[in-house]
Amino acid sequence: MTDPTPPWQWDEPTWRGHVDQVRAGRSLAPEAWPDGRRVAVAISFDSDHETPALRDGEVLPGKLAQGEYGARVGVPRILDLLEHQGVPATFFVPAVSALLHDGEVAAYAAAGHEVALHGWIHERNTALDRDSERDLMLRAADVLERQAGTRPTGLRTPSWDFSAATLDLVRELGLAYDSSLMADDEPYELLSRGEPTGVVELPVEWIRDDAPYFMMERFASLRPYTPPREVGRIWRDEFDAARAQGGLFQLTLHPHIIGHRSRMVVLAELLEHIAGTGDAWFATHADVVAHVGTRLAGAEPGVTA
Repeated sequence: MTDPTPPWQWDEPTWRGHVDQVRAGRSLAPEAWPDGRRVAVAISFDSDHETPALRDGEVLPGKLAQGEYGARVGVPRILDLLEHQGVPATFFVPAVSALLHDGEVAAYAAAGHEVALHGWIHERNTALDRDSERDLMLRAADVLERQAGTRPTGLRTPSWDFSAATLDLVRELGLAYDSSLMADDEPYELLSRGEPTGVVELPVEWIRDDAPYFMMERFASLRPYTPPREVGRIWRDEFDAARAQGGLFQLTLHPHIIGHRSRMVVLAELLEHIAGTGDAWFATHADVVAHVGTRLAGAEPGVTA
């Protein structure tokens, strides 16, 4: 939605209305994590594969091959590492990725990982009208339910943003949580125009995402300037600070980005560091939501889930 009036000419109801459309409500950070663990660790993978290129109409083999690497090479490496470390994860999967790579979503589910919504073809939801966004969200949920065996309970919007309709659609679909917004380090309840929704937000952040550090565009200025081990140091510092505060460490990765050899080394070292503390709770996003969600009813979760 575009307002032709310059923002400096908006009256107070106008700028307040924009800000209040979707807002952070009460914190849902618990007093304790399950089994007395000091920190919750929610590792996620956005299995975009070829969909960002397809969304933008880039259909030549070169760009599509970059995405295919994620499914062909990155996903097997990731699943092997997670199995070796005993770490559950959440995979946010565009429906077209699931349809292109038969058996991938089923493999996630069979390994005990969560499968969650990530759009139809990695569309920019803010460019869609309500009916189109709703249609794609419903169709994507149907595809993932057929392939995973259970209906998704969470969403990460493909572009980490909400349209004017997104939160209403999340509620219509009965989703328990979103993981696209950035108003806190810890889980919180989403407000819709000032009213509590019961929807949990597990916040993301570009600091805790591999794409800003490692993306490459051949015909643009985008280059991966940060060495993998330096990125690993940032993520380790993020985890250590979350642990010191007794909070949540959430990480977003992409198989076609993190799945390369030198970057997988960094991810393996990070998971080993986390496990080595002895007091981290590795959980899917849905597990974290189930634990903190008891606060929505006014109860405080205990030390066991």
